[in-house]
Amino acid sequence: MTAQFPVARPRRLRRTPALRRMVAETRLSPAELVLPMFVKEGITEPQPIASMPGVVQHTRDSLRKAAHEAVEAGVGGLILFGIPAVKDGTGSGADDPAGIVQLALRDLSADLGDATVVMTDLCLDEYTDHGHCGVLTGAGEIDNDATLERYASIAVAQAAAGSAVIGPSGMMDGQVGAIREALDGAGYQDVSILGYSVKYASAYYGPFREAAECAPQFGDRSTHQQDPANADESLREVFLDLDEGADMVMVKPAGAYLDIVRRVRDAVDVPVVAYQVSGEYAMVEAAAERGWIDRERTIHESLVSMRRAGADIILTYWATEVARAL
Repeated sequence: MTAQFPVARPRRLRRTPALRRMVAETRLSPAELVLPMFVKEGITEPQPIASMPGVVQHTRDSLRKAAHEAVEAGVGGLILFGIPAVKDGTGSGADDPAGIVQLALRDLSADLGDATVVMTDLCLDEYTDHGHCGVLTGAGEIDNDATLERYASIAVAQAAAGSAVIGPSGMMDGQVGAIREALDGAGYQDVSILGYSVKYASAYYGPFREAAECAPQFGDRSTHQQDPANADESLREVFLDLDEGADMVMVKPAGAYLDIVRRVRDAVDVPVVAYQVSGEYAMVEAAAERGWIDRERTIHESLVSMRRAGADIILTYWATEVARAL
C-alpha cells in the first residue's frame, strides 16, 4: 500500500451495512454449524440444565423434535451425547445395542436419512460410575490400552446404529487407530472419524459435566487432556491422529484457543473443527441475562472469530438459533 490519508480512507468501505456485508472477509453459514445434543435414558420430559440456560437433557421424543428443528434451520450436523440410567466400572451402556445413544441414532437415522450429518461423541465418562474416560487399573489410574478395546467396541456399535461420524474424545494414545481398525474390520470403511485431537484440560467444561452427568468421582483428567500452557504439543497430537486415519481434527475449547485453531489450520489439509464448549456458552448467557452484554452480537462475534481463526466447522449449542438468524 502506497496511498496515505487523505487519499486512503478505509472507512469508505464501512459506511453502510450493505458495503460491510459485501466486503466481509469471513462469513458464517448454517451448514458449518453442528449442534451438540444430550439424550438421557429413563426420563419422560426434557430436563433443563441449570448452568446452560436453553439446553436440556432430551428424551428420545424431544430429541427427534429438536433434531427436526435444527435440520429445518439448515444446521449442518448433530452430535449426540448419551446419559444412561445405570453406570458401571467399564461403561457397558456405551456399546449396548439397546443403549440410549444407539436407540437415538436409529430414531434419527429413520427420521432424517441423509438430510443432515448425524455424529456421535465416543467416550466413557458419561457411562462409568467413576466418571473417568477409560477403564481403571486397580490403582485407580486409566489403563490406556484396555480402554482402546472398549473404544473400538463402542465405535462399531455406534456405526451399526447409524452414526456417520465417530468423534473419540477421551484423548487416549492410539484411539483413532484402534477405532479405524475396528470400523474397517466390521465393514464400516465409509464411517468418518473426527479426532478430538487437541483437547485441553480446561476449566471451561464445568457446565458440560452437569449436562452429561460425568464429573470424575476422584482426581481430574490432566493425565490425558492437554496442558493449557502447551501449543507445540497440539500439532504433535494432530499429526498422530492423521497418521492413524482421522478424517477431520478438532480443537477444544475454541474461544480461548484461537491461536491453536490457526496453527492447526495452517498445518493440515483436512477440515478443522472448533468446539465452542459449555463454559463459553454459559458465560455469554449469564452475562446477557444480567444485561451486561448484547447477547446476539456477542454470539455472532464469537462464532465469526472462530471462522476467522481457521475453523471450517463449529460445534455450538447456539447452532439452531444462529442458523435461523443467518
